[in-house]
Amino acid sequence: MALAQVLIEGPKMSNHARGLWGYSGPTAGGRGLNVQATGMGGPSAALVLSDLAELGVRRAVRVGTGAALAPELHRGDLVWVSEARAWSLGERRAGAPVLPDPALGERLRAELGDQARAGRVASLDVLHPAPGQPAPEGDVADMQTAALLAAGRDLGVALAAVLIVTEVDDDAGPLDDETVAERAVLASQAGLRALV
Repeated sequence: MALAQVLIEGPKMSNHARGLWGYSGPTAGGRGLNVQATGMGGPSAALVLSDLAELGVRRAVRVGTGAALAPELHRGDLVWVSEARAWSLGERRAGAPVLPDPALGERLRAELGDQARAGRVASLDVLHPAPGQPAPEGDVADMQTAALLAAGRDLGVALAAVLIVTEVDDDAGPLDDETVAERAVLASQAGLRALV
């Protein structure tokens, strides 16, 4: 709802199917926009995208969070997704890379400018891998992006993504909620500009 209030003039709850809230309404420029929660994990996100495609959505930008895998990433960094792979840690293997829609992806990258860096995402099938499991390859890990990019391709929905790094490998804990919200607004505004 916080993002809907920033991006939509007078947002109205338009969906709460599956326990996931969605809001719609006009942007300041008069275009219609939906802001939709997708739940946790690839299957939930892909199902929500399928529902949205049935309702006529043809372009979408994922704004999500992830954990840094690359040592040069810091809490609060924005990562423009250049590719994502589904990682099954239980089977110790990665899927084929899935790419964002070329045109929408490049528009999102341009709108983010130097506020984001390009990165590869490892979309994990478990939130926290067990000790001793191999580290996934990529710059940042999440649980949804690969599934969403693949579903978007299959459903004919142009999709691009940007992630906020909320965790790094140290003892300082995750990024605070206020900073996550600030970074989400920045990423969402760039996403909206890329969509229009």
